Amino acid sequence: MATEIKAPTFPESVAEGSVAAWHKKAGDSVERDELIVEIETDKVVLEVVAPEAGTLSEVLVEEGDTVQSEQVLGRIGAGSAKGEQKSEKADAKAEAKSEAKAAPAAGGQKHEVKAPTFPESIQEGTVATWHKKVGEAVKRDEVLADIETDKVVLEVVAPADGAIAEIKAEEGSQVASEAVLAIFSEGAGSADTAADKTPAASADDGSGDERIGDKILAPAARKMVAEHDLDVSKIDGTGKGGRILKEDVQRAVQAGTAKKGAAPAAAPKQAAAAAPAFEGERPEKRVPMSRLRQTIAKRLVQAQQTAAMLTTYNEVDMGAVMDLRAQYKDTFLKAHDVKLGFMGFFVKAASEALKRFPDVNASIDGTDIVYHGYQDIGVAVSTDRGLVVPVLRDTDSMKIADVEKGIVDFGKRARDGKLGIDEMQGGTFTITNGGIFGSLMSTPIINPPQTAILGMHKIQERPMAVNGKVEIRPMMYLALSYDHRMIDGKDAVQFLVTIKELLEDPARLLLDV
Repeated sequence: MATEIKAPTFPESVAEGSVAAWHKKAGDSVERDELIVEIETDKVVLEVVAPEAGTLSEVLVEEGDTVQSEQVLGRIGAGSAKGEQKSEKADAKAEAKSEAKAAPAAGGQKHEVKAPTFPESIQEGTVATWHKKVGEAVKRDEVLADIETDKVVLEVVAPADGAIAEIKAEEGSQVASEAVLAIFSEGAGSADTAADKTPAASADDGSGDERIGDKILAPAARKMVAEHDLDVSKIDGTGKGGRILKEDVQRAVQAGTAKKGAAPAAAPKQAAAAAPAFEGERPEKRVPMSRLRQTIAKRLVQAQQTAAMLTTYNEVDMGAVMDLRAQYKDTFLKAHDVKLGFMGFFVKAASEALKRFPDVNASIDGTDIVYHGYQDIGVAVSTDRGLVVPVLRDTDSMKIADVEKGIVDFGKRARDGKLGIDEMQGGTFTITNGGIFGSLMSTPIINPPQTAILGMHKIQERPMAVNGKVEIRPMMYLALSYDHRMIDGKDAVQFLVTIKELLEDPARLLLDV
């Protein structure tokens, strides 16, 4: 039965691609995960690999043809182009089966684990974390490593069931697009897994167990105890009848509490909590700056050096918005399954103001001004790795519920490092909210090539003069930083006043006045 070779799933921003090059011809033998064809889009070149070993039996699209997402490009037949070689391989496999029983850890077919194909805007990445060690058994599509670029964290997954045979790029090393990160052995590591599982099963029966003092150890646990020179009296067993399993020993090794001669479990924890991360009376710690932090630093300096940046301030009475939230928050949550926050109102107010002041929605490209007939608003999200700015597209046509859902989704995926590169590219305007951290007033920095950014701040009750009387009102300072090369002071001030007026009377957002 023939297997279909399909084009990759293109991102929403990519409508179609072009067949750049076929690396195999009809009738050629291919191995699983071997590169067959390259698809070129307007952003990146995507590789299509063989889903299984066999013969390329049919090519359905030629080089230069335009293809859609997941379109069938060709088919792989189950046969081999070289029948004699196939029979020889079959004989060799039959002979190898008996050897595999004696030495199953030797593994099978070797694969090169490569870094992902980076977009043109990304030159290289850093190996942030290896989640698996050499020889550790993994399942197909399980995450092996994280590659950190200056925009996103990309995951590298296992090509098959097996184990890493060799790591070629250690943590912290710089790698280029499609660089070889490791050698993966298909089927390797299964022997250890099987060995671990078998004693665990026999431990329930009591066969193969060993008693040391008042502790009963499963065979795999006994071996690990000997390797790490552990005191079994300090290890708690979670197996049947209190038996100590391999997992119990692994936990003890990680905690470091069962080493012979070690203090009781509570003492190391207290010592670890009290001990500093570094030693000395005047300690210092030097760590490399992450790629994301380097990019943030470079872009912030670039913005200040290239833009004639100026900031104008105003304040907005948030009472009307807060009353609206209090009145409809429960109904809104039930109807849309998301909380009604402040950002939805600000995004909608900014979208309306951007339509009225197109200069604020424009960008500078060299000596050209690019006016955008749409509103794509970036919302700054703080993560442990740094600040990222995913973009909400066509905010003018979005409802407040859609905005809130988008922001919640962006925030969760940003913290998990799951945002895509295309989700952080573009944008015609940016909103940042330092108020969630308690900032009363700040000067935000423009996100090039945009020409303006809006800063939200903490809502604080202040005495205000209202109709000749002093009232305590919930006030927020607003800051608009703008590029004076593009935006005149009058337009910047009026833009910010428009946002203030829309927020102080939210009905105007509905009436478009």
